Amino acid sequence: MPLRSNLLASAAFATAAALAVVGASWAATMIEDRSAEAVRSRLTTAGLTFVDVRADGLQVWLTGTAPNEAARFRAVNAAGSVVDAARLRDALEVIPVREIEAPRFSVEMLRNDDGVSLIGLLPETAGTEDLAEAARGLATGLQVADMLETADFPAPEGWSAAVDFGLKALRLLPQSKISVAADRVSITAISDSEQEKRRLEGQILRLAPEGLELVMNISAPRPVLTPFTLRFVMDEEGARFDACSADTARARDRILAAGRAAGVAGETTCTIGLGVPSPRWAEAAEAGLRVVAELGAGSVTFSDADVTLEGRPGTPRAAFDRAVGALEAALPPVFSLEATLPPAPQAVPEGPAEFRATLSEAGRVELAGRVTDELTRKAVDSFARAQFGASKVRSTTRLDGELPEGWPVRVLAGLESLAQLQHGELLVRADTVEVNGVTGSKQASARISQVLSARLGQGRSFKVDVIYDEKFDPEAALPTPQECMTRIRRVLAGQKITFEPGSAEIDPSARGTLDGLAEVFKDCKGMPLEISGHTDSQGSEGGNKALSQARAEAVLMALQGRRVDVGRMKAVGYGEERPIADNRDEAGREANRRIEFTLLGDDGNPVDEETPVVEETAEASEGPSAAPAEMTLRPKRRPQDG
Repeated sequence: MPLRSNLLASAAFATAAALAVVGASWAATMIEDRSAEAVRSRLTTAGLTFVDVRADGLQVWLTGTAPNEAARFRAVNAAGSVVDAARLRDALEVIPVREIEAPRFSVEMLRNDDGVSLIGLLPETAGTEDLAEAARGLATGLQVADMLETADFPAPEGWSAAVDFGLKALRLLPQSKISVAADRVSITAISDSEQEKRRLEGQILRLAPEGLELVMNISAPRPVLTPFTLRFVMDEEGARFDACSADTARARDRILAAGRAAGVAGETTCTIGLGVPSPRWAEAAEAGLRVVAELGAGSVTFSDADVTLEGRPGTPRAAFDRAVGALEAALPPVFSLEATLPPAPQAVPEGPAEFRATLSEAGRVELAGRVTDELTRKAVDSFARAQFGASKVRSTTRLDGELPEGWPVRVLAGLESLAQLQHGELLVRADTVEVNGVTGSKQASARISQVLSARLGQGRSFKVDVIYDEKFDPEAALPTPQECMTRIRRVLAGQKITFEPGSAEIDPSARGTLDGLAEVFKDCKGMPLEISGHTDSQGSEGGNKALSQARAEAVLMALQGRRVDVGRMKAVGYGEERPIADNRDEAGREANRRIEFTLLGDDGNPVDEETPVVEETAEASEGPSAAPAEMTLRPKRRPQDG
């Protein structure tokens, strides 16, 4: 019995011990869980979500990666506010401190009549004084405002070449703003004329360093027309403008429409310029053209605010007087009218007073006829030699003291007009000055009318009969946009522009094609073009669009790297939106992976009658289309698709 009692007691003791162990273990686990949960809650409330909390016995472990040392310190302090700091175990890691990123260095150079202003941030090694001193050396006495700052970082690659190029451009452009960065130079400037604009653009393109992105916007102001001239003639040869000027595009359109209504056929050039004597210029011109058309013959000449209406000899006086009255009533107040109706022609007596000058195709000039005195003869000879070259002028003039008043002015004005022609003749008589011949400039007739109307004065009769011949026009030798597009087609037909699979990296095999395009653009400068990229339908729609955009930009940048003027070109990616073949087979997909060159109009929209120039691009190796991970102006090589 005692043995049984001892056994029961031992069993009870063992059971109690086991229950104590289990209870203690449960209590410890509960304490661990509560400690970890309390610390976790505190860290979450503080926004320190990068910390992982784990309890091990009475110890609380903090693990994870803090963005910086300050964040790690905050996490440890926050956990220490919940449990005893002696129980915490800090196993946090900290992201290594990266090298401070260099700022983007750039400088703006502004130049005008007052001097040069330099604004921007330069690398410490470049030195602000060096740049300011270089700017002072652009011109004698040039004032330089130095508002430059520096940062203690090394100069980025290409910085020195870009700044040197910016200074060279600044030297060429006295009215300009040039923004320089290591990889990009943007130029905004004003030139004196359209010819000067083209010359400057060519010089700057030749100076640009290889691989530098260049954005150029050089504007040419409207010319100042002195005098502001319009001359409309209707005779046996038909209706025509000898000269046409307008102050706005709307005024030009109104004048040309009035000319067509009066019988003008074919293309007419009407120069838009500054110097108009009245904002109602178009209204006055319309009235003048309408009156001449009603008369059926004659001419009207506007020289600034002076208007001359000349009827054809033989026109009934009553009809001419009605026309004069109608024009006087229609002209705005600022304009003054002088009307002349020449008498019916009579037989010219033998040996009329006249002066003749003949300009041959070889450029030789023969002067013959009458001048008033020896002083006038010397003046005429000197003027002719200055206009045509001393070795090309031969004079056989004779003196006549009975010539009409103003004869020397007529002769000199006629010679100045003759100099506008490739070859032709000048005839000066008491009642008229006539200039006829052939020119290589579409503006020659207008310029001659300006000269004669200004030199002879209001009410004086003159006749201009000038024929434009394209073979003498230096600008006509340049190809038309349509001819340029044909040449682009020929280049692209020889070799495709290929890309690395799924990438905007142009394959080296396409260098010959790009070089050929660059040769075309030497003659076809400033063309408004859209370079568009297209893909097949494989891959995501957004990825394909991004890829096509990057490829179009890669072609644009490759052309710019070959010093092509891309100022009027734009790159557009259409992705899979515009297929030209079936995407269900490989041949169709390859046809859809392409680059298109499309001619744009002045409004920036595609020219309707032009078919896009299509270059069917192909991958260098097979692979599905995919958008690049990063898209930049100069797409970088990506890893090959798997």
